[in-house]
Amino acid sequence: MSKIPLTNEQLKQQAPALFTKEPHYNTSDKYHFIKSIDVVNEIKANNWYPVSVSEASVRDLDKEGYQQHLVRFRHFDDLLHEQDNAVELLLFNSHDRSKSFSISAGIYRFVCANGLVIADSVFEKYKIKHLGDRENDVATAVANITAIKPMLIDKINKLESIELTQLEKESFARSSIPLRFENHLQVNHTDLLIPHREEDKNSSLYTVLNVIQENLLRGNISGTNKETGRRFTSREITSISKDVDVNQGLWDIAEKYFQ
Repeated sequence: MSKIPLTNEQLKQQAPALFTKEPHYNTSDKYHFIKSIDVVNEIKANNWYPVSVSEASVRDLDKEGYQQHLVRFRHFDDLLHEQDNAVELLLFNSHDRSKSFSISAGIYRFVCANGLVIADSVFEKYKIKHLGDRENDVATAVANITAIKPMLIDKINKLESIELTQLEKESFARSSIPLRFENHLQVNHTDLLIPHREEDKNSSLYTVLNVIQENLLRGNISGTNKETGRRFTSREITSISKDVDVNQGLWDIAEKYFQ
């Protein structure tokens, strides 16, 4: 994650799919192609700048250059005045119909370099279908995320003010296990509560959310396959879709504690 905006050259080096000029040949004639870099430039024109980019790996080499990609943007004000947390704008797209065009809200926590994705229940993402006219859709989504920036930061402050008991922390951890592990994979929920830095050794709802998120995403959690009896150690999640699913699921759980 860069603290300064990425240039178009850097974006192209890290995610060439952003610059693809036509859709995959398997898409239909009705498919409304949206060139990702054009939307990146449109978002930049609204004072949000790209700080991170990734694209999905492909098994079918025929899909290389058309796969799902994600760009995270930060507002110019937050680049100038860095706080503990920053609201981000997340742009998703693909050119092979594997992912519809959408813009969502996210949170970046600097102390642990964690990027959260706000659940749809909190902020409904704006999907721009590859069919028909998308006039003003990007501008509308950007304007909405810009408008809710103060509210999201206020929500974080409230989550930080809520102290969880040990039983509540363990309940949160248990509830999060299905987001990452299938039923036949057994892990110790307390392993998900192990902090990796001094700043995370507290019991606020927001900190617990981030600690569990980090352990789920970055892996290295040991467990047992109940069907085979074999031990396993989880790997880091590299799938964009899985990363988002885990993030949004955790935010949903945190919302229930908040409410």
